[in-house]
Amino acid sequence: MQKLLLNERFMLGAVTLNVIIIFLQGCGLENGVMGAVDILCTVLFICEMVLKHRLYGVRGYWKDSWNILDGTVTLLALPSLLVYFLPTTGGMKILVTLRALRVFKSFRTVRHFPNIKEIWKGFRLAMRQSAGFLIGYFVIIVVIAMFNSALFSESAPQYFKTPLDAIYTVFQLFTVEGWYDIPNAVAGDMAPIWVHIVRFYFCVLLIGGGIIGMSLINSIFVDALAADNNDDVKAKLDAMEQQMAENQRQMEQKIDDLQQTIERLTGSWKC
Repeated sequence: MQKLLLNERFMLGAVTLNVIIIFLQGCGLENGVMGAVDILCTVLFICEMVLKHRLYGVRGYWKDSWNILDGTVTLLALPSLLVYFLPTTGGMKILVTLRALRVFKSFRTVRHFPNIKEIWKGFRLAMRQSAGFLIGYFVIIVVIAMFNSALFSESAPQYFKTPLDAIYTVFQLFTVEGWYDIPNAVAGDMAPIWVHIVRFYFCVLLIGGGIIGMSLINSIFVDALAADNNDDVKAKLDAMEQQMAENQRQMEQKIDDLQQTIERLTGSWKC
């Protein structure tokens, strides 16, 4: 039993089976067999967590990021077992939602992806280097949203009634998702000159924050992701240059030694 619980392929199979069961139950194809398999998978996850606690200790278990994911999901989804033993009521939907959390255990398959450590390292580096620009971009969204809320809260309350509504609307505008509906709703029954002004204003926001702003974010993030690979290539090129310089120095030294040997032989021959 211990070998099975520590067998990564076996546990991945159990996770996959559990995800399939949850999917079928969500589609309304629920029966007693599926419920029994769901309970069995949950018991396996609990036994795996308990066994790893015994082998690695509490600190050792929760020190690993993948164990943190598995353990957290297992503990949060544990109350969902009550669905099979308590009468179905409106409040039971919360337990069903908790059961759905177990689909996140399938993320443990990510660690078997090729070069996942290098990818994760590059992602963290990219996030760290682009964090300042992302924060600044969010501040711009908040400022524009507050300004728009003050201007258009009465003319388009469905978009700008509160600053929170306006933040979502500006974000929708910057992602170029149905942006044309926003100025049309704001313009409403305004005079023709104000309709054109409002449309021009939102076009400026779209170009500045959506097209240019999002393009800058993409380029900065991609450049940061590629920077780690560029550093590796540069390091290899530097190492090759150093090796070539060392080989050239050794070759020059051998040529000097050979010339000195020839000069000594020539001098001996003359004597």
